[in-house]
This record gives sequence, C-alpha cells and structure tokens, in this order.
Amino acid sequence: MNGMNRNDIKAGLHVFIVLKQDQRSGKLTEGIVKDILTKSPTHPHGIKVRLENGAVGRVKKIAG
Repeated sequence: MNGMNRNDIKAGLHVFIVLKQDQRSGKLTEGIVKDILTKSPTHPHGIKVRLENGAVGRVKKIAG
C-alpha cells in the first residue's frame, strides 16, 4: 500500500504525506487522515488528503 489507491485510504488511518511546499525536498509530514480530497480511484502522485491537524497533502506512505 503506497497511497496511490483511494481504496487503501480511510479516515482515521495513520499516514505520511508530502505537503505542497515540501514537494521539492520530499519532506514527509505524519498524521491521521480526516478527509479524502481526491475523487478519482487512483492518482500517480498519491491520493490528496486532509489530516486531523488541517495539513493537506498527498499520501506517500501508509504507516504500518
């Protein structure tokens, strides 16, 4: 599970996302999914989510 499939991501899941301003550096931000913002079933750069702390970014890794 790498964050590219919408079916793999649910509210309450612990994930690592890359914020828009961190895309160049690849710095990951950790948090819990609050909302799924991407409507399509897959996305090549990761599904866009909003975390419980309000941060918005694309899922790069699902915490195991």
